[in-house]
Amino acid sequence: MEGNPINWYPGHMAKAKRMLEDNLKLIDVVIELVDARAPQSTRNPDFDALFRSKSRVLLLNKSDLADPASNKRWIGYYKRQGIEAAEVTASAQNAKATAIRLIEKATAERVKRYEEKGAQKTVRVLIAGIPNVGKSTLINRIAGEKRAQTGDRPGVTKGKQWVKITPHLELLDSPGLLWPKLGDETIGRHLAFLGSINDEILNTEELAEQLLSSLRTLCPNALFERYKKLSADTPDGTLLEGVAKSRGFIQKGGILDVERAARIVLDEFRAGRIARVTLEQPPKEEDDGEAE
Repeated sequence: MEGNPINWYPGHMAKAKRMLEDNLKLIDVVIELVDARAPQSTRNPDFDALFRSKSRVLLLNKSDLADPASNKRWIGYYKRQGIEAAEVTASAQNAKATAIRLIEKATAERVKRYEEKGAQKTVRVLIAGIPNVGKSTLINRIAGEKRAQTGDRPGVTKGKQWVKITPHLELLDSPGLLWPKLGDETIGRHLAFLGSINDEILNTEELAEQLLSSLRTLCPNALFERYKKLSADTPDGTLLEGVAKSRGFIQKGGILDVERAARIVLDEFRAGRIARVTLEQPPKEEDDGEAE
């Protein structure tokens, strides 16, 4: 992960960041989406400075693919940091109600001030996040129809898109924004597992082997149930071969098709078919002070 700077921060992201900076004066509240399976890795560290003057709420999207107990721990962690947070699945029916509730809560005082002056405030909301966390899917759910481009690969949304939800609520969709330098190998690995980095610049076999190793620690029973030829005794470095054997991916001459196995592992993990799993937990020192 750390050795592939090519295309990590493509030019269109620098342009998109400048666009956001130019439009911030129009924004009343920022909804930041992260992937619930890796809430820390999928938060752009530049956002704290970029949005420091704005009301912000945070949604743990794809929460149906993450460990439920971990979702609650992360929400508690963010709330202790003073950040309003909630879990959501952008494609689900209740996502709209969750998002609208948080928008109304974040803008209540500003809307009230306008009403006291006899005016009705048009609330403008920015949907922000790194690539592939579900921003366009959330906008489409709130809008009730497909207004924004969606896709299962990073970089689908290319430019600014204002979406009018009601006469007094508008959303701004924007391209997913990474940050210029990736300094943490674990964060890079988690982003790659989730598909937030283009697979074309990665060694997918190495990536899938690393993912299998992580899953063997995080959810061994589910992993071994999914791929019958894997076990706790499978040596490191041969996990992908075990998947190929499990699925019968064998080429002429008895050669295992590990390339196909790698793609299957990544696809099935990203679709939540292996297990509901969270790759990272809130910082330990924060958890220690949590009252149950």
